[in-house]
Amino acid sequence: MENSEGVKIESTVVTEEPLISALDIALFVVIITVASFWYFKRDKQSSSSEKKPYTIQPSSLSSIEQTSNSSFIKKLKSTGRSLVVFYGSQTGTAEEFAGRIAKEGARYKMKGMVADPEECDMADLVEMKEIQKSLAIFCIATYGEGDPTDNAMDFYEWLQNGDADLEGLNYAVFGLGNKTYEHYNEIAIYIDQRLEELGATRVHEIGLGDDDANIEDDFVSWKEKLWESVCSHYGIEETGEESNIRQYKLVDCSEVLPERIFSGEISRLKSYENQRFPFDVKNPYLSKIAVNRELHKSGDRSCMHIEFDIDGSKMRYDTGDHVAVYPKNSSELVDKIGELLNADLDAVFSLLNTDEESSKKHPFPCPCTYRTALTYYLDITSNPRTHIMKELIEYASDPKDQEKLKLMASSTPEGKKEFHEWILRDNRNIVHILEDLPSVKPDLDHLCELLPRLQCRYYSISSSPKVYPKSIHITAVLVNYTTSTNRVNKGVATNLLAQLIPTNDELPQPTIPIYIRRSQFRLPPKSQTPIIMIGPGTGLAPFRGFIQERDYARKEGREIGEMVLYFGCRKKDEDFIYENELQEYVANGTLTKLHLAFSRDQPEKKYVTHLLEQNADELWNIIGEKSGHLYVCGDARSMAKDVHSIIVKVVMEKGQMTNSQALNYVKKMEQQKRYSANVWS
Repeated sequence: MENSEGVKIESTVVTEEPLISALDIALFVVIITVASFWYFKRDKQSSSSEKKPYTIQPSSLSSIEQTSNSSFIKKLKSTGRSLVVFYGSQTGTAEEFAGRIAKEGARYKMKGMVADPEECDMADLVEMKEIQKSLAIFCIATYGEGDPTDNAMDFYEWLQNGDADLEGLNYAVFGLGNKTYEHYNEIAIYIDQRLEELGATRVHEIGLGDDDANIEDDFVSWKEKLWESVCSHYGIEETGEESNIRQYKLVDCSEVLPERIFSGEISRLKSYENQRFPFDVKNPYLSKIAVNRELHKSGDRSCMHIEFDIDGSKMRYDTGDHVAVYPKNSSELVDKIGELLNADLDAVFSLLNTDEESSKKHPFPCPCTYRTALTYYLDITSNPRTHIMKELIEYASDPKDQEKLKLMASSTPEGKKEFHEWILRDNRNIVHILEDLPSVKPDLDHLCELLPRLQCRYYSISSSPKVYPKSIHITAVLVNYTTSTNRVNKGVATNLLAQLIPTNDELPQPTIPIYIRRSQFRLPPKSQTPIIMIGPGTGLAPFRGFIQERDYARKEGREIGEMVLYFGCRKKDEDFIYENELQEYVANGTLTKLHLAFSRDQPEKKYVTHLLEQNADELWNIIGEKSGHLYVCGDARSMAKDVHSIIVKVVMEKGQMTNSQALNYVKKMEQQKRYSANVWS
């Protein structure tokens, strides 16, 4: 609106000559913007052009800090250390072994540090020769179908693709594997050989630990001989000093505000209250339990069909993937530890690494209460290893208890026998040990330092995302068994899941943290390709998803290939899971043939392997004449091995090949992903 006052104001503004006009200001802003854009673009291009595997060229303060943090050589030099122990770990065992080796280095005047290869510039290995009497040890697990662990993947690829000169690097390798799997310790064996090819010097022969037998015994035996080789190679002697120095120190956190205290989160504080995509091993999704129903029709065993609700999570899965479930320990066992040690489980504490150079500041999320640590972060149900026996000795007030612990911690034949019988055969966990050796009263914070991390449990997904895009299904047997000491041991995850029953009312539904782990267990790309599936018991789980996916394709009008399923259980009227579903798939033509073996429904036991032998012609017709795919899921120790032997025998007889030719044929099937196994021991 115009008025005389408004015109006057406008007139005044126009007629006065300011020092800087509006046009000047606008031009100045444009110049600054263009200059800033040019500067940052150049900086970004410079940084990106310099990116190379395991090589970081500092171009900013953050890059300098990153180089400093990733350079294990600088840490070794600045702290006067000569021993570095790298670990490739999926479940924490390799990391634990690495820590034990680094700690023992002090007995040989070799100050050590533990390092995660994922956080290190591994190209620095070429500089190890600059440190006098230096040694790099690798504790490496083989994971899945002969794969490196997630944290060792980059290092593995660097070794494969690089040609670094590692002359002057002294090294030793210990592998963690399982003989029931085909690719036993494959990654450790490769790393051991590749380091030598690149010019490094092997100080001690590779050790191969078998988790199907006694990996602790394998490790201890190898470790003892390792130090003998180290002494011989470097011309040093053992000091004889036992190193019981704590890796972490206790910090009282009673004054910490409640909102700064962890309550079970895996990594990020309050992550379950404020969920953020993407979800992974360090950031699981808190899923609601949508369905939890019993699959067994009768008997004293239980098998659960459970559906996790992922609607709105943005999580995607493929048929054949696994879902990881984060369990928690029972309150009964946790309370028992508090009672046995007369400890206040609700006291808030933190464990802080005494090694200021370590990238791992805490053994688990801190601060938290002892109750939280024992419930969510620590494994209190597995068999403790010998180093825990050793650490408990000082807390035994009864000489008999002390002697028993000393014996089990020793590497003598008598000690190994006692540990095997009293701990492994009798299946004692830390609670049982504290009960049966009543004078042993360790400080609770020290016990929390010693116990391994509670690991997530993996389950084959038994659904197809084509049919169930908003939920993930699993098929899980409830684990309960009585030990030789008349104790009932319960599976941590399955017993928790059994309690999570959804309600039909307005009450909040039970939840549990999960994330999806990708798998190579996949249907053929073409729906017309015929397949054979062998999955007794819960080995049926991934095949339920396979069948759903093929059924979906059939209903869409697409051509689908033959689907033959071999399923077995004890009794048809007791544990034939998903019976109605499978019969429907047979009736509608999705499932071409359903071969069933009920092992205890007749005097002589009958298994799926017997049916495979009987159907040799059908087997060869699909895998030999039609180039179909074969899948096995279930027990690795016996079933999967027996199936492999039968396949080789059928290929020999029906394909008219020699044993060597048949083995090569089956090997080629595996390489072509036409023979896939998803097994466990």
